Amino acid sequence: MQFDREAFLRETDRILHAEYETDLRSATNKELYNALSRAVMGLCWEDWSKERRTQKKRCGYFSAEFLMGRAIFSNLLNLGLLEDAREALSSVQRDLNDFEEVEDAALGNGGLGRLAACYLESAASMNIPLDGYGIRYRYGLFRQTFVDGYQHEEGDDWTKWGDPWSVRVERDAVIVSFADQKVRAVPYDMPIFGYRNGVVNTLRLWASEPVQEFDFAAFNEMHGEHTAQENFAATKITDVLYPNDNTMVGKILRLRQQYFMVSASLQDIMRKQKEKGADLRELDRAYCFQLNDTHPVIAIPELLRLLQAEGLTFEEAFGVCSRCFNFTNHTILAEALEKWDALALSDILPNVFREIEKCQQRLQAEGQGDKFYIIRDNVVHMANLAIYVSARVNGVAEIHTNILKRETFRDWYERTPEKFVNITNGITPRRWMLLNNPKMVAQIDSRIGTAWHTDLKRLQEMKGHIEDMLPVFGAIKRENKQKLADYIRVHEGVELSPDFIFDVQVKRLHEYKRQLLNAFSILYFYYAIKDGEITDFPPTAFIFGAKAAPGYYNAKGIIKYINEIAKLVNADEQVSKFMKVVFVQNYNVSYAEKIVCAADVSEQISLAGMEASGTSNMKFMLNGTVTLGTLDGANVEICEEAGRENNYIFGATVEEVAAIKQFYCPREIAEGNHKLKRVLETLVNGTFSDDKGMLRHIYDSLLNDYNPDRFLVLYDFADYVRVKEQLLRDYGTQDFDRKCLVNMASVGKFSADRSVTDYNELIWKLNG
Repeated sequence: MQFDREAFLRETDRILHAEYETDLRSATNKELYNALSRAVMGLCWEDWSKERRTQKKRCGYFSAEFLMGRAIFSNLLNLGLLEDAREALSSVQRDLNDFEEVEDAALGNGGLGRLAACYLESAASMNIPLDGYGIRYRYGLFRQTFVDGYQHEEGDDWTKWGDPWSVRVERDAVIVSFADQKVRAVPYDMPIFGYRNGVVNTLRLWASEPVQEFDFAAFNEMHGEHTAQENFAATKITDVLYPNDNTMVGKILRLRQQYFMVSASLQDIMRKQKEKGADLRELDRAYCFQLNDTHPVIAIPELLRLLQAEGLTFEEAFGVCSRCFNFTNHTILAEALEKWDALALSDILPNVFREIEKCQQRLQAEGQGDKFYIIRDNVVHMANLAIYVSARVNGVAEIHTNILKRETFRDWYERTPEKFVNITNGITPRRWMLLNNPKMVAQIDSRIGTAWHTDLKRLQEMKGHIEDMLPVFGAIKRENKQKLADYIRVHEGVELSPDFIFDVQVKRLHEYKRQLLNAFSILYFYYAIKDGEITDFPPTAFIFGAKAAPGYYNAKGIIKYINEIAKLVNADEQVSKFMKVVFVQNYNVSYAEKIVCAADVSEQISLAGMEASGTSNMKFMLNGTVTLGTLDGANVEICEEAGRENNYIFGATVEEVAAIKQFYCPREIAEGNHKLKRVLETLVNGTFSDDKGMLRHIYDSLLNDYNPDRFLVLYDFADYVRVKEQLLRDYGTQDFDRKCLVNMASVGKFSADRSVTDYNELIWKLNG
């Protein structure tokens, strides 16, 4: 793209005049951000319009989450305008870095939503026609602060800076009907730019609005309250990402969200097909759909309903669906495989429920016995529906896919083994290295060129340059650590030295991810230093970042526990010379960009068999960080690619976990290890304040529940501490830095470019 600095500044200035009555030099950062972003949108309009007019077969990526993060820098990078825009602003005494204040688009909860965002960017970069469909939540994932160590949630109004990268498409609005209400679905389109290739795909997010915004007659008759209630009922559908579903009201709202998203998207797609005069029986020639986990699976019965309303028979419609839909599973946890109460679903969506019943009857008519069902005991099993109808079902790491075949969906796999494929997750190297670690990128480019920017396997060419990269790698890593330390000082009020080891665990807060295991090890080291058992502990900063779902009691308790440990350690003059602990608030994509390039240790310590894949492990690996982890998720493949000897592996394997659980008694583990018991007792002995009883609840979950220590925290503790001590003592040597660089050079498999290419070749079959 040709860049005319003067023309670009004139257009930005024109927008500032028209919309804000100001100019380039006087505009606030918010005003300048919106105007500059709109000017960039103008530059790419022709490419975006051209892509939407093409007649290629397209894939619709249906996801309840798209964790896009801040758009301005990544969009400028992919358009090849990042430095041009920086220099243009500098010429009028403005600084592009001031846009660091811009809110993230936090329309996701964690890895699932960030994966979806990476896949959209990679598909555009690989010239694969993939469009996202989701919800334009008014409030994204909550803003997190800590009050007396407890998580406090606040609304995250991500559009308060404006939303210049989205376009409201009023003409494509549709009506979505529930049994008890109708709402208007209005799309907002966001361009997804490929990396310097002119390709622009689309993310379409739907906002819910009342069908009739203002009833003038009702207002005149002083009945405005009724209209206000109806309006609120309509708009609340897309108000909040993942409402608390601990109550039936929350569950029903989540069901409405999911149906709203898929019904609007499918109506939109079918209307466009009809306008072309296309035969809906051949919808699969124009579209396929990827269901990102179970949240959007209700799209299957909705498409069945819509097709029959157009005159297709049920069997014809079923044939279309079986060719169009594909299902990605992201979990083996039974509680995370979405299920709906049949009575509730039939009350809210009676026509859709009838289509699910038809699928159940069809399945039973095939004579497969009781092993296969969609509805059982008045519960609708959405994963079973997805597997039954979809053309392909994929797991997201080799170990995860094997568990799905062997355990979670064994009967389904034996019934239709040809449906099941593995596609290991990936990350986009543009956001996760080119954007956030530019000095490291410059060093790599100077040695092997730039082809690896879109072909990450080319990074293996670095292996011949590892020795001469060692000094510069250490210097750049330290600079990145200083930047992170400065940011943490300002935002968290904790002083960290870049000479400390940065041991990092950042991810969604869930018991299976075992942040608690990490916390126990910190206290273990703390007491060993206090007692004089360890006198030469390598100075280490333990950095956490995570949000707990508002209704997840134990997860919120773990946050409180870690914050109490941080308060104890950081205030202890004897120990704080060797250890610091910080739990960063409101961890998000922008925070992650700063953390992954500064970390020395990547904690990936979930119980083996629990993590489907993980993607934070890949981001750290790309930036030259060793993994301290179990053989779980993509950790297995990381060790295959980089060598187990270049990472730090501990704990029970998947095969061992099942055997251990048959006879496991966590109380015996605790009684047999007095140092562990001392740590464990801090949950209940008054060491830490806890007026809500959360720490006692964690203690009981480990020792006293019906299924105590479900995730083997106490079992894996001794091996974890042993390996962690070895890692910390290895740090600071050239051998350790060499391991870091080997990981970086071996990361090629974990590119989202490879992932979406695999999806296209194995499942979507686009561009052909």
